[in-house]
Amino acid sequence: MKILAGVDEVGRGCLIGPVYAAAVILNNSIDKKLLKDSKTLTKDKREELEKYIKKNSIWAIGQASTKEIEKINILHASLLAMKRAILKLKTKPSLVLIDGNKLPDLKNYKLKYIIKGDQKIPSISAASIIAKVSRDKFITKLSKEFNNYGWDTNSGYGTKEHLKAIKQFGITKYHRKTFSPISDLI
Repeated sequence: MKILAGVDEVGRGCLIGPVYAAAVILNNSIDKKLLKDSKTLTKDKREELEKYIKKNSIWAIGQASTKEIEKINILHASLLAMKRAILKLKTKPSLVLIDGNKLPDLKNYKLKYIIKGDQKIPSISAASIIAKVSRDKFITKLSKEFNNYGWDTNSGYGTKEHLKAIKQFGITKYHRKTFSPISDLI
């Protein structure tokens, strides 16, 4: 029997923190009609679906740190996070479908990229939901320590509020210093 895994990442365009990826192998019993690209869902719906997906699938999360992003760049860090998620799966998939147009460097796995896969392939949609909810939880936790930046509402993306806070309060250890406009301020 063919075991299919879907993989997606989240946080590439963010100004802070790690990039997250999830790999998901859906159980046959899961209602695939419920699974959509995480960007099209409300926060509450994502959190509800994340619990449902985790109960009805084999899943794993990988991440690449801010330091890794700065060292190897965001594209390679995203691929590294995906690789880590795939390798953490308890069951080895016979085919891994990855959102985007690049593949992680992974030997002994059959990998295929799907452009806009998070909109087309239920297991990739599920991965996008798990990755987004996991990263959002991490950023919300960080926002309690760094409450001047509005990370609990902007998730660390370059909103007007966040950029204004950077100018007023400075750069934190979680900011990606190689990213513009952070790099422009250094």
